[in-house]
Amino acid sequence: MPVALMDRAPRLSVAIITRNEAHNIADCLASVAFADEVVVVDSGSTDATVALARARGARVIETDWPGFGVQKNRAVEACRGDWVLSLDADERVSPELRAEIERALAAPGFDVYEMPRRSYYVGRFMRHGGWWPDHCARLFRRGTARFSDARVHERLVTEGSIGRLSAPLVHYSFRTMEAVLDKVNHYSSASAQTLAERGAAPGLATAIVHGIAAFLRTYVFKLGFLDGRHGFMLAVSNAEGSYYRYVKAMLLAEKRRRGDSDGC
Repeated sequence: MPVALMDRAPRLSVAIITRNEAHNIADCLASVAFADEVVVVDSGSTDATVALARARGARVIETDWPGFGVQKNRAVEACRGDWVLSLDADERVSPELRAEIERALAAPGFDVYEMPRRSYYVGRFMRHGGWWPDHCARLFRRGTARFSDARVHERLVTEGSIGRLSAPLVHYSFRTMEAVLDKVNHYSSASAQTLAERGAAPGLATAIVHGIAAFLRTYVFKLGFLDGRHGFMLAVSNAEGSYYRYVKAMLLAEKRRRGDSDGC
């Protein structure tokens, strides 16, 4: 192998999926300015997302929306670097995480790296309730991992070796309660559709039990109460998301039995 190829630093690509993320994309891209390449896959933004991304040097691919897992794989497949860092537009690479990524790529010991994620919920960064450290695998040698094809709650799948970084990925997940409610509605509908495609037909009791279980898991078992009122708010929104997922799946099953094609 030529010496020049052996000595060159591994190229890092960043893969981001977007839709109407004009309020997030500039800060996200600024946090990964150290990368060799940024690929943004956009699904029909009607705001300035695409223009902002291109103005900051990203390669933008405009396409349809097939769900989170498939869309993230599209972004990964468009990357040309040796390594890929997959981000959401509301995430930021902290300076400490940047330094740790650069050290890892200079002397990689693993094929995949996971990192803790610090998430923001309506006014504060959460420390409990399952939201911290919330390790997520996002950095990987291209070709060693891919995302599951799940419509929502996709995960990185790999048979490669996995290492762990210690510096946080910063996640501005929910700045307002309106954003929380919007996501609860959107995610519960997508999850209900997945359940319906599997032939599930839950009853109201199932929805109630899952909602209560989600609240207890977040607030009690994962110590959400230690985050004060925000921990309670988070537990309630998690309970709502779980409850509505099964209620919507129940209604879809009823419509399927009636031969009705309308959504929930």
